[in-house]
Amino acid sequence: MGEAAERTRKLVGGVPWLLVVPVVALLALAATWGRKPGDAVLVAVAIVLAGAVLTSVHHAEVVAHRVGEPLGSLILAVAVTVIEAGLIVTLMASGGSETDSLARDTVFAAAMITCNGVVGLCLVISTLRRHVATFNAEGTATAFATVITLATVCLVLPAFTTSSAGPTFTPTQLTFAAIASVVLYALFVFAQTVRHRDHFLSDEELTTDDGHDEAPTDRAALVSLVALVLSLVAVIGLAKVESPAIEDAVDYFDAPQSAVGVAIALLVLLPETLAAYRSARRDRLQTSFNLAYGSAVASIGLTIPTVALASIWLDGSLVLGLSSLQITLLVLTGVVGALTVLPGRATLQEGGLHLVIFAAFLVFALNP
Repeated sequence: MGEAAERTRKLVGGVPWLLVVPVVALLALAATWGRKPGDAVLVAVAIVLAGAVLTSVHHAEVVAHRVGEPLGSLILAVAVTVIEAGLIVTLMASGGSETDSLARDTVFAAAMITCNGVVGLCLVISTLRRHVATFNAEGTATAFATVITLATVCLVLPAFTTSSAGPTFTPTQLTFAAIASVVLYALFVFAQTVRHRDHFLSDEELTTDDGHDEAPTDRAALVSLVALVLSLVAVIGLAKVESPAIEDAVDYFDAPQSAVGVAIALLVLLPETLAAYRSARRDRLQTSFNLAYGSAVASIGLTIPTVALASIWLDGSLVLGLSSLQITLLVLTGVVGALTVLPGRATLQEGGLHLVIFAAFLVFALNP
């Protein structure tokens, strides 16, 4: 019996530790909300927070496996994006002017992590096993093109507009970017799940029942859905509790303020990375790409409209325009990414290229 079935038995068959973690996280949130906990408590909260993040994506994975691909990858991406958007808004609400660029830094970091770190890792894993990795170029190219378009409209254009001071949008421009993001994301979801669903499936999934694992029962999927919602609430709240510690760590290492956004993106995308890694190990590279690029599309397409709406009530300006260094890395990602996905096959070299770009992003994020 498959791994998913084994997880399902543990979930509903007497060892419900994956249900205990969300409850513990909510209790920890209730005990620390609105207070200034000491270092020992913050360490404990960080451990609970990490457990809640892993648990939330696990439950999303159970639900995703029940509904199948590519809808399953979409659920995982949306779950991670809800966490990301919640963290950004809660931190911006209490961070003052220092968090004006937090949305930009986090969304850009998420795009670089998924399009280079996750994609590069999965390509390396796959090509070490099969020498040449194959995937569906049509769906993958569609997802990647959507990522680059969203990133350009929401993160590059503000650096060149002249109607407002600094790398910001005017209210009209911000409204357009938010609406365009929602429209592009809706079109992508429609193409991925309805009109061109087969473009996001591997050849094996198109010719078989995709019965690698026994699907969870309806009851297990429903339980996981409830646990997922509770976990997401706990993650957003606990991250707010931990935000001063994250900022203190950035100051301690004398890193730029943008490193806070990188830390948030690394935190929320860690479980997504593990899920993509597991798929690559099972020779499901298309699923890994659906997870990676789907997360990038959701991160930009949903987070930017969310923070745009929240900016009505938040103090300060919303800085979205990337720096010249960040734009250079994004252009490099676009060129290399296109050359990777368009042929529908890749080698170890392409995996190495993406990992080097990701490493460059991390180095220059900490030492610009």
